[in-house]
Amino acid sequence: MDFAYAPEDEAFRDELVAWLDAELPPFLEAWADAGEDDATGPGTSGVLAQMERRRAWQRKLNEGRWAAITWPTEWGGRDATTTQSMIYSEEMARARTPGIYNANGLWQIGPMIIRWGTDEQRNRWIPNILDADDHWCQGFTEPEAGSDLANLRTLAIADGDDYVLDGSKIWISSAHLARWGLFLVRTDPTAIAEGRKHDGITALIVDMEADGIDVRPIRDIAGEEMFCEIFFDGARVPQAYRLGGEGEGWLVAMGTLGAERVGTAGLAIGMRSDLDAMVNLARSVNPAALDDPSLRERIARAHTDIEYTRLLNYRALSRILRDEKPWPEVPLAKLQWSHLAQTLAELAVDLLGPEAMYAKPSPLAVEQGSWNRLYVFQRYTSIGAGTTEVQKNIIADRAIKLPRT
Repeated sequence: MDFAYAPEDEAFRDELVAWLDAELPPFLEAWADAGEDDATGPGTSGVLAQMERRRAWQRKLNEGRWAAITWPTEWGGRDATTTQSMIYSEEMARARTPGIYNANGLWQIGPMIIRWGTDEQRNRWIPNILDADDHWCQGFTEPEAGSDLANLRTLAIADGDDYVLDGSKIWISSAHLARWGLFLVRTDPTAIAEGRKHDGITALIVDMEADGIDVRPIRDIAGEEMFCEIFFDGARVPQAYRLGGEGEGWLVAMGTLGAERVGTAGLAIGMRSDLDAMVNLARSVNPAALDDPSLRERIARAHTDIEYTRLLNYRALSRILRDEKPWPEVPLAKLQWSHLAQTLAELAVDLLGPEAMYAKPSPLAVEQGSWNRLYVFQRYTSIGAGTTEVQKNIIADRAIKLPRT
């Protein structure tokens, strides 16, 4: 691994840190009285409760051209390199910045439109995404497909200037808040039966307010409604909203799924901050826990695993800089994220003791029940961005090359 940064990368970091030092404190102060549901931290009271502050923060980032750094300069970005993207993720995590309003739009859908869209599509939707005017969702997952994206079955049949959509999607984040969405649909209904399931998939931009679309939030284990199920019943989508050519949806999707991993560089720093926060909190609410040898060993193991994860991300970066595929570092990093997210949530509850069992709105809840919420919410990390079972199968099959039984 090469840990050296080029002068232009150091300059990029310096500019970003200086901007955060100048802009973040007054922003947080301005939003300090927005209410307890707008608090940031390791276990906030819910992502959806913070959306207006996220919108404001994204617009503040956009003012400094820090909202979409990997986008081309002509579209409001900075043409940031892979190394600079990692630096960005690390510094944002280190500063504990608020989330952004349009993560799907900035990280995945916007780059797809820039890469595959027509001039008319870019001019219509790119400014909208960048300035957080509308929220966007991304609809890939389906009930019958599971983690096998290519097995999707939502059907889109051409009818004049439109496609007519029938089918359903599930686990679509914040779809009930979205004005627009990017969906993968099947325009060749014979492809799966003929063993060509990666063919005949098309990417469509969908108006979420169109007739024939029913969005139903799913209440999760934390009592929140961030994920949704979507039903299409004869919904019409103009063919002018197609992204790329008909049948090119798989190519479009692979570009965005690769970009989805860019932000993982900051996870190790964020998790280290969470570990430090829970230890410091335990000193005040349950200091005896820090004298327990088993808990001290778990803290040490978590610290070590977080450092391993940070180095794993750097190894993936080194491969990319050598024009090599970051393999098998990417699926390994996903497994580490899932494991550590749940490990830290469990450790926090044990460190904080009985007080950690109180949930919001109990006046006895530690930090408004944020750690209690985190404990239950982090179950999703075994599923989100690729299930643990699928990641293990991929590693076993393609990295370790274990024999099939």
